[in-house]
This record gives sequence, C-alpha cells and structure tokens, in this order.
Amino acid sequence: MYKKYRFVFLLCILFVAACGTSQEAEEQEQIRNELDPARNDQTPESYEEENRLGFVRYNQDQLKNDHENYPNMTMDRHKYADMISRIILRTEGFNEVATLVTDKEVLIAYEKSDELEDATAADIASHTALAIMPRYYEVYVSQNSSLIQDIQSLHNNNTQEATYRNTIASIIEQMKKSPQGINNEEN
Repeated sequence: MYKKYRFVFLLCILFVAACGTSQEAEEQEQIRNELDPARNDQTPESYEEENRLGFVRYNQDQLKNDHENYPNMTMDRHKYADMISRIILRTEGFNEVATLVTDKEVLIAYEKSDELEDATAADIASHTALAIMPRYYEVYVSQNSSLIQDIQSLHNNNTQEATYRNTIASIIEQMKKSPQGINNEEN
C-alpha cells in the first residue's frame, strides 16, 4: 500500500512540475509578445502594402531586458552597384554602365548615345548614385567607356591594399576629366 501512495505522490510531483514549466513558458511568451513591435499592428492586406513602409516603436521599458544580438550591419556593395547600374540603364540614352562600389566611393563609367548630352548623362548617373548610397560616399562618373574595362579589372583583381588604392585614385583622376553632373562639379 505504501508503494501505491508513493507512486501517486510521484505522479503529483511530476504534474506540478509540468504545470510550473508550462506557466514559465507562458510568461516567457508574454514577455516576447510585449517586446514585439508589431503586436498591435493590423495584418496588411497585401505584400505590397506590408513592404511599403518599415516601422518599429519601442520604449525604454521594453528594451531593458532585450539582449538581442543585432544583425550584421554591413552593406552588400554588389547589390548597390547592381541597383545603380540598372536604374541608370533604364534611362533612355545609356547603352552600357559599369558601377563599382568601394568602402567610400562609387565609380560609374558609361557609354551613352549621341542624343544624350554629356552634362545631362553625368547628372543622371551621379544623382542616381547619390540618391541610393549613404551620404558619406563620394561619387565619380565618366562617359569614357574605356574606364568600364578598368573598373571591371579592378573588381576582378585581388591586389594588395596599396596597389588597390593607387589604382582607384588613378581611375578617379581620369573620371574627373569628364563632367561630374550639374550639381556635382566640386568632385
């Protein structure tokens, strides 16, 4: 008989422990929900509507216990170069565009049609990059289509830092001989 009570007692302890774990899990879920900036948001009706704006809102109390590791804040330079080139090419008058994004410069070389004025082409190219890139980037453009190959070879080249910087400086000096855009002449 003592064994029966012992077995029932053991089952009761396991039941109470399981209930406690469940309660702790519910409390943790409640904390996560309180920290979720979208907890009061209404569900958007479409993907386009959902991605039209990015918004978060926190207060100090919500962040006190938030020890989340922030994502790596590096930028994908290839994607920026791709975006700049594609936008410029969608403008009538550009035939080919090469864009190189470094850690602090954007180099854009392009081939344009004769109908597109030099200053207008430079303005379109430079303002496209300025609109996309963070403000601290210097933008250099050139209609010298031979620089397209120079930019591409620099991208493909795994040289030492000093050689790399010298090559970029040389390309920038050549680019400065071309119009840099209507409002970007100080570069």
